[in-house]
Amino acid sequence: MGMLNNENKKKEGRDFWGFLIAVTALASFAIGNWTATSSCPKLPPADADMSLFWQTWHALEDNFVDKGQIDHQKMIYGAISGMVAALEDPYTSFFNPEDSKKFLEDTSGAFEGVGMEIGIKENRLCVIAPLENSPAKAADIRAGDFITQIDGESTAGITTDEAVDLIRGPKGSQVKLTLFREEWKETRDFEITRDVIKVPSLDWELKDGDIAHIKLYQFTEKASGDFKAAAIDIINSPAKAIVLDLRNNPGGYLAVAQDIAGWFIKKGNVITRESFGEGIPETEHKSAGPALLEKYPVVVIINGGSASASEILAGALRDNRQVKIVGTQSFGKGSVQELVPLAGGASLKVTIAKWLTPNGEQISEKGLTPDTEIKISAEDEENEKDPQLEKAIEIIKDIK
Repeated sequence: MGMLNNENKKKEGRDFWGFLIAVTALASFAIGNWTATSSCPKLPPADADMSLFWQTWHALEDNFVDKGQIDHQKMIYGAISGMVAALEDPYTSFFNPEDSKKFLEDTSGAFEGVGMEIGIKENRLCVIAPLENSPAKAADIRAGDFITQIDGESTAGITTDEAVDLIRGPKGSQVKLTLFREEWKETRDFEITRDVIKVPSLDWELKDGDIAHIKLYQFTEKASGDFKAAAIDIINSPAKAIVLDLRNNPGGYLAVAQDIAGWFIKKGNVITRESFGEGIPETEHKSAGPALLEKYPVVVIINGGSASASEILAGALRDNRQVKIVGTQSFGKGSVQELVPLAGGASLKVTIAKWLTPNGEQISEKGLTPDTEIKISAEDEENEKDPQLEKAIEIIKDIK
C-alpha cells in the first residue's frame, strides 16, 4: 500500500486480518488502535457482587493445601481470563505480559508455522482457509475442517489464541493436528512440518481468450500494488469480462479491500459499514476510485474459506453493482478487534464493531449466500474439475 499518513496507519493497524496461523501465527481478527488505559478505573456496576470474588480469594488463601503454590499475580491473570471468557466471544482475549509479547511479535511479520487461518464455528475450532503455497495446503487441509486435537490434546473449549499458541512454531518442527471433515466417518491425523510462509497476493490469466480470471489469495499490504499492476495489464489485454476468485481467501487489511474495490466501484460509493452497537453512529468506508474496471462485467466466486476482507469486497460488488456470486456460503468473519494495552505489559484484544455490507447486511457469523450455489465434489477434485469456475465463466459469457 506504499507509505501511509499517520491516520491511515492507525486505521490499517486496526484492520489487520485474522491471525494467520502461519500458523503464521495469527487466527481471525483485525488488530486495533492502541489506546491508553485510564488512570482512574471505573467502579464495577451496582449489580456486580465483587464481595464474592474476595470471599473466594480469601477462602483459597486460608484453605488451599499447597500454600507455596499460590501465586497471587497468576490468580489475578486467571480471574481476568475467566471474566473475558464469560463474554463467549471467540475473538476477545486477555493476554498476560508473556503472551502479549508473543502476540506482538507474531503480528510484526515473523511468520513461521503451517500456514492457515483458524476460527470458531459452531463452537468448535475450525480451519477458515489454508494459505497458498503453505505446509497446510500441501497436506490437503481444507476450509471447514474441524480441529479436534492438537498434538493429542482436545480442543474442546479452546480459544483461537490458545490454539495459535499450540500450533505455531519454528521452521522444521512438527505439529500433529487431528481433523474431522463432514464427509469422513472418523477423524484423521495430519503430521505437518512447519515452515516460513510466503504467500502470493494474487495471480491472473485469460480464460477463453477474453475473460480475466483473477485469483486473490490475501489482502496483504503488498496486494494493493499487485492488483494495480494486474488491473493495468487487464485493461491493456483482450479481456472483456472478469471473474474475481476469492475462494480460500481469509482476508487481510480493510484498507487493501477498499483500494481493490475502488477499481470496480465509483468514487464515493460505500464499500462497507462499521457498526459499533446500539446508539453509536455507523462509520462508512467509501471507494476512492479510480473505477477503471467499472465497465467490465464481473462474477465473484466464494466458498467457506472466504472471510473478512473477502466478504467485504464480495458484498460491496454485489450491493453496488449487482454482481452475481457463485460458489458456497462464505465463512462469516465480520467483526473488528482492538488491542488495548494494560498495566504490566498485559493486553486485551476486544471486539469493538461488526462489518456490514453497503446495504446493511451483517457479515459476522452469517457470511454471504451465493446467488448460484455450486459445490465441488470429491469426484470433481479427483478429476481436477472446477465446476464453480466453470459456472462463473458460463454466467459471465451471458452478460459480457
